[in-house]
Amino acid sequence: MATASYNSLLLLSSLLLGSYFCSVSEAATDAPVIKGLSWTFYDSSCPQLEDIVRKELKKVFKKDIGQAAGLLRLHFHDCFVQGCDGSVLLDGSTSGPSEQDAPPNLTLRPRAFEIIDDLRARIHKKCGRVVSCADITALAARDSVVLSGGPDYQVPLGRRDGLGFATRNATLANLPPPSGTADVILRSLASKSFDATDVVALSGAHTIGISHCSSFTGRLYPTQDPTLEQTFAKNLKVVCPTPTTNSTTALDLRTPNKFDNKYYLDLMNRQGLFTSDQDLFTDKRTKEIVKSFALDQSLFFDKFVKAVIKMGQLSVLTGNKGEIRSKCSVRNKDNASHLKTVVEEVVEEVVEDLSVF
Repeated sequence: MATASYNSLLLLSSLLLGSYFCSVSEAATDAPVIKGLSWTFYDSSCPQLEDIVRKELKKVFKKDIGQAAGLLRLHFHDCFVQGCDGSVLLDGSTSGPSEQDAPPNLTLRPRAFEIIDDLRARIHKKCGRVVSCADITALAARDSVVLSGGPDYQVPLGRRDGLGFATRNATLANLPPPSGTADVILRSLASKSFDATDVVALSGAHTIGISHCSSFTGRLYPTQDPTLEQTFAKNLKVVCPTPTTNSTTALDLRTPNKFDNKYYLDLMNRQGLFTSDQDLFTDKRTKEIVKSFALDQSLFFDKFVKAVIKMGQLSVLTGNKGEIRSKCSVRNKDNASHLKTVVEEVVEEVVEDLSVF
């Protein structure tokens, strides 16, 4: 009798878990997709694409799970400035400094750029130059979420790479600072058609990753922000003993390397690292949303998936716009080795084809 009850409980649990993951998947595939993007964009031209990305990132994260946050942040910083066109990947040129040189991007992880370049090389070797750097960045962000314990979801693909990067002023204007209030964040993202739920859900990306002291020491010195929980503030001062300390600390106090809803518990306990985080629990427009995500992880996952898919379609280039870069950091017309690279790819494909005979 007890065994039967136990087995029934296991079956019920399995069904509930199964229905949950199905609902996340359905939420993704039911999301609006703009013209030019598709859930099946590379099914014919590069059917191995997503397997290549996930297989390689599993290896990367096994060595250093911290890189997941770096890749996720790279996608955010790409999309919010000039749209999801891979412009943040471009190096500077004679026309001016790149987006990477703007203050909000100075702490993007160099390793994240290297990982994207490595993925591009692996994908282009297997499929030819058909997958954009912007799409690779979006897929790497998705797998960063999944492989850190977050929800799995599909990514609409078909983005093309931009032909230039945004100015310093445009970058600053489109990436709200960590010192910004909830009102600043809400107004900034409202201009991109995100509502309060979207804003709180996307902020949940801070459940993984680290921050430099310079992003929050304004809350510690010269006077302490009264919204900071005392013990938390005291520990932060150990990590950052002066306003100019260049150390780092985790964004999520509880589970820094796991994509979950504990970030929202941090906010409810006044342990949000940034003003832009903690103020979400102060502002009446977002407080109840924070509470709902703290109490219900599946709700957070569902709203995050919808918001990040929406974000991933900001001002994308499709069809004949933009290009498919042969090197993510350089526009094709500026890449002296571009023609050589394309020829080498074709030769490699021919040699591989002949090797089967």
